[in-house]
Amino acid sequence: MNKLQQENREAWLNRLSAWVHSQLAKAMSNLRLSLTLRIALHYAGQLLKTTLPVLLVLMFALCAAEMPAAVNAMETLGNTRPMNAQNYAQDQLTGLPLEKAWLLDEPLKDREKVGLLFSQWNACEQPCILLYRETVAGSMQAAYGVQPLMDRMQIVFWTVLCLDLYRVLFFLRRRNGLNRVVVQPINDMTAMAAAVSANNLSDRINVEGAKSELKDLAIVINGMLDRIEVSYNSQKQFVSDASHELRTPIAVIQGYVGMLQRWGKTDKEVLDEGISAIEQEAASMKELVERLLFLARHDKKTLMLEMESFDPLEVMSEVHREARMLSADHRFELSPAQNSRISGDKDMIKQLMRILLDNAIKYTPAGGSITLGVKKDRRHCILSVTDTGAGISAEELPKVFDRFYRCDEARKSQTSGHGLGLSIARIIVSAHSGKLKVRSKVGAGTTFSVLLPLDDEAI
Repeated sequence: MNKLQQENREAWLNRLSAWVHSQLAKAMSNLRLSLTLRIALHYAGQLLKTTLPVLLVLMFALCAAEMPAAVNAMETLGNTRPMNAQNYAQDQLTGLPLEKAWLLDEPLKDREKVGLLFSQWNACEQPCILLYRETVAGSMQAAYGVQPLMDRMQIVFWTVLCLDLYRVLFFLRRRNGLNRVVVQPINDMTAMAAAVSANNLSDRINVEGAKSELKDLAIVINGMLDRIEVSYNSQKQFVSDASHELRTPIAVIQGYVGMLQRWGKTDKEVLDEGISAIEQEAASMKELVERLLFLARHDKKTLMLEMESFDPLEVMSEVHREARMLSADHRFELSPAQNSRISGDKDMIKQLMRILLDNAIKYTPAGGSITLGVKKDRRHCILSVTDTGAGISAEELPKVFDRFYRCDEARKSQTSGHGLGLSIARIIVSAHSGKLKVRSKVGAGTTFSVLLPLDDEAI
């Protein structure tokens, strides 16, 4: 029975110990010291780490300070002979930091001199060390009292220790001031980051009170918010413009559907007109959606290129033939036409040139001429499209590559288009590590030039 009770008691104690351990572990895991307290504790610990080395250095310094006095005392006493046979009298030691002094029967050996300082610590009534010197009277040995030195060491030890403890307590008690200087800017940044939303993207962290690295961090965060705001506004504008562009063809299609429901069943002319208009608007919507998908793939960094080496003159010749079939109201030329080789996605380069050619056709009046050019310099192949259209003003020229942007001349002429072509053209050129340049003069025409790197084998 006693054995069973003992086992039950041990099992109960084990369960109690396990419960206490789990509670302590949980409490320690939930314990969260403030940053200022942790900083204060860190610096206090670093301070205490230096206490012992500082004390050792001070002790060595005090010992070194005693050496001149000991040397002078030994030299002074060494110039006199002992009054009592081999022992120096106390009168001779007056004013010297020596407890006793005497002459030896024979000089000490080198090994005995080395061990002299570590022997006979209690040779006198007070702690002392034995010193040795060769004098005119013979080999002299003296007991140098170190009690005053030990007293000074003790005073220095407790003084330094108390000062360090005071500074530790000072750090811990002044952590609120540290909080205002160091942690408050971090708290401001945290509150600012927590409050950021789509409604207040224009808010920024105040960097006036921050210093050093915290100011740099605040500037970096503000820069990040600037980029996020620009991106967010661009996305909002993109969605708004896309919705606006899709609204028009949808409204046209709905109008023609209503017309067909009323009169198209009996009137063949109305039926043909409605079908033709719906087909045209559907094609326009398809083109817009395809271009939007292209831009979306570019924005998501999922645009893929099928790179190959080819002669861009082949692409320009094909685009030139297509252009002559697309519009009989314009004159098309392919000049100059130099052979070269570039590395790129052939279909995308063709799409690029079709966009530039379509843009030239739209804004060049009937009877005008459009020239396609292919030439090369030492490092680039230059593809160009030059028209004799109305041209673009200097104020509008920097905006022609913006998405959904259409210049005043295009809006006045009611030319069809979504304002995405040149944006896509710039993306294609950038994907091929090239440059897209535009030169225009109002009333004289416009030239778009594409500079693409030559293939390494062609250079």
